[in-house]
Amino acid sequence: MTGGAVLVALITARLWTPPALFPGAFAAGGLLVGLALGLDLWAMLEMRRRRANILPHRAATALVTTGPFAWSRNPIYLANGLLLLGLGGLFDNAWFFVAAPVAAFATDRLAIRREERHLAALFGAAWSVYVGRVRRWLGRRMTS
Repeated sequence: MTGGAVLVALITARLWTPPALFPGAFAAGGLLVGLALGLDLWAMLEMRRRRANILPHRAATALVTTGPFAWSRNPIYLANGLLLLGLGGLFDNAWFFVAAPVAAFATDRLAIRREERHLAALFGAAWSVYVGRVRRWLGRRMTS
Protein backbone atom coordinates (compact mmCIF):
# COMPACT_ATOMS: atom_id res chain seq x y z
CA MET A 1 0.00 0.00 0.00
CA THR A 2 2.94 2.28 0.65
CA GLY A 3 4.22 1.81 -2.89
CA GLY A 4 0.79 2.65 -4.27
CA ALA A 5 0.64 5.78 -2.12
CA VAL A 6 4.05 6.88 -3.44
CA LEU A 7 2.87 6.43 -7.03
CA VAL A 8 -0.37 8.31 -6.42
CA ALA A 9 1.49 11.21 -4.76
CA LEU A 10 4.02 11.46 -7.58
CA ILE A 11 1.42 11.20 -10.36
CA THR A 12 -0.94 13.67 -8.67
CA ALA A 13 1.91 16.18 -8.28
CA ARG A 14 2.48 15.99 -12.04
CA LEU A 15 -1.19 16.74 -12.67
CA TRP A 16 -1.46 19.52 -10.10
CA THR A 17 1.61 20.81 -8.30
CA PRO A 18 0.82 21.94 -4.78
CA PRO A 19 2.56 25.00 -3.32
CA ALA A 20 6.03 24.56 -1.86
CA LEU A 21 6.29 23.25 1.66
CA PHE A 22 7.84 25.12 4.58
CA PRO A 23 11.52 26.04 4.68
CA GLY A 24 13.45 23.12 6.12
CA ALA A 25 11.02 20.53 4.76
CA PHE A 26 13.86 18.74 2.98
CA ALA A 27 15.86 18.36 6.21
CA ALA A 28 12.79 17.34 8.20
CA GLY A 29 11.90 14.85 5.48
CA GLY A 30 15.39 13.39 5.59
CA LEU A 31 15.15 12.95 9.36
CA LEU A 32 11.77 11.23 9.03
CA VAL A 33 13.04 8.92 6.30
CA GLY A 34 16.02 8.01 8.48
CA LEU A 35 13.73 7.39 11.46
CA ALA A 36 11.40 5.26 9.34
CA LEU A 37 14.21 3.14 7.92
CA GLY A 38 15.73 2.74 11.39
CA LEU A 39 12.39 1.65 12.85
CA ASP A 40 11.86 -0.81 9.98
CA LEU A 41 15.31 -2.31 10.47
CA TRP A 42 14.93 -2.50 14.25
CA ALA A 43 11.54 -4.27 13.93
CA MET A 44 12.86 -6.74 11.34
CA LEU A 45 15.93 -7.51 13.45
CA GLU A 46 13.75 -8.03 16.53
CA MET A 47 11.51 -10.40 14.56
CA ARG A 48 14.55 -12.31 13.34
CA ARG A 49 15.98 -12.47 16.85
CA ARG A 50 12.70 -13.95 18.10
CA ARG A 51 12.54 -16.33 15.10
CA ALA A 52 9.27 -14.79 13.96
CA ASN A 53 8.08 -15.00 10.39
CA ILE A 54 8.28 -11.56 8.80
CA LEU A 55 6.33 -12.34 5.62
CA PRO A 56 2.77 -11.01 6.07
CA HIS A 57 1.17 -13.68 3.85
CA ARG A 58 2.56 -16.54 5.97
CA ALA A 59 1.45 -17.76 9.38
CA ALA A 60 3.00 -16.15 12.44
CA THR A 61 5.59 -18.25 14.23
CA ALA A 62 6.08 -16.12 17.35
CA LEU A 63 4.43 -13.28 19.21
CA VAL A 64 7.02 -10.50 19.35
CA THR A 65 6.40 -8.02 22.17
CA THR A 66 9.90 -6.61 22.69
CA GLY A 67 11.94 -3.89 21.00
CA PRO A 68 9.74 -1.57 18.93
CA PHE A 69 6.82 -3.97 19.43
CA ALA A 70 6.71 -2.84 23.07
CA TRP A 71 5.53 0.58 21.81
CA SER A 72 3.54 -0.31 18.68
CA ARG A 73 1.83 -3.52 17.65
CA ASN A 74 2.68 -2.52 14.07
CA PRO A 75 6.06 -0.78 13.99
CA ILE A 76 6.72 -1.73 10.37
CA TYR A 77 3.43 -0.22 9.22
CA LEU A 78 4.12 2.81 11.40
CA ALA A 79 7.53 3.15 9.72
CA ASN A 80 5.84 3.01 6.32
CA GLY A 81 3.66 5.96 7.30
CA LEU A 82 6.66 7.92 8.57
CA LEU A 83 8.45 7.10 5.32
CA LEU A 84 5.60 8.62 3.31
CA LEU A 85 5.69 11.79 5.39
CA GLY A 86 9.46 11.99 5.05
CA LEU A 87 9.29 11.54 1.29
CA GLY A 88 6.84 14.43 1.19
CA GLY A 89 9.51 16.66 2.68
CA LEU A 90 12.33 15.29 0.52
CA PHE A 91 10.34 15.70 -2.69
CA ASP A 92 8.67 18.94 -1.57
CA ASN A 93 5.37 17.27 -2.39
CA ALA A 94 2.36 17.87 -0.16
CA TRP A 95 0.49 15.00 -1.80
CA PHE A 96 2.51 12.61 0.35
CA PHE A 97 0.88 14.21 3.40
CA VAL A 98 -2.51 13.38 1.89
CA ALA A 99 -1.45 9.88 0.85
CA ALA A 100 0.00 8.91 4.26
CA PRO A 101 -3.26 8.82 6.28
CA VAL A 102 -5.13 7.25 3.35
CA ALA A 103 -2.49 4.51 3.14
CA ALA A 104 -2.60 4.06 6.94
CA PHE A 105 -6.40 3.68 6.83
CA ALA A 106 -6.17 1.18 3.96
CA THR A 107 -3.41 -0.75 5.75
CA ASP A 108 -5.52 -0.91 8.89
CA ARG A 109 -8.59 -2.18 7.06
CA LEU A 110 -6.90 -4.50 4.55
CA ALA A 111 -3.97 -5.92 6.54
CA ILE A 112 -3.75 -5.11 10.23
CA ARG A 113 -7.22 -6.23 11.29
CA ARG A 114 -6.84 -9.55 9.44
CA GLU A 115 -3.36 -10.07 10.91
CA GLU A 116 -4.57 -9.29 14.41
CA ARG A 117 -7.43 -11.80 14.13
CA HIS A 118 -4.83 -14.38 13.07
CA LEU A 119 -2.56 -13.51 16.02
CA ALA A 120 -5.49 -13.67 18.46
CA ALA A 121 -6.40 -17.15 17.21
CA LEU A 122 -2.78 -18.36 17.45
CA PHE A 123 -1.68 -16.79 20.73
CA GLY A 124 -4.94 -16.42 22.68
CA ALA A 125 -4.40 -15.09 26.19
CA ALA A 126 -0.86 -13.87 25.48
CA TRP A 127 -2.22 -11.79 22.59
CA SER A 128 -5.01 -10.38 24.79
CA VAL A 129 -2.48 -9.28 27.43
CA TYR A 130 -0.31 -7.67 24.75
CA VAL A 131 -3.27 -5.83 23.19
CA GLY A 132 -4.21 -4.55 26.62
CA ARG A 133 -0.71 -3.15 27.08
CA VAL A 134 0.31 -1.82 23.64
CA ARG A 135 -1.63 0.32 21.20
CA ARG A 136 -2.09 -0.61 17.57
CA TRP A 137 -0.12 2.31 16.11
CA LEU A 138 1.92 3.91 18.86
CA GLY A 139 2.12 4.21 22.62
CA ARG A 140 1.90 2.11 25.70
CA ARG A 141 -1.37 2.00 27.57
CA MET A 142 -1.31 3.32 31.08
CA THR A 143 -1.86 0.56 33.63
CA SER A 144 -2.85 1.13 37.21
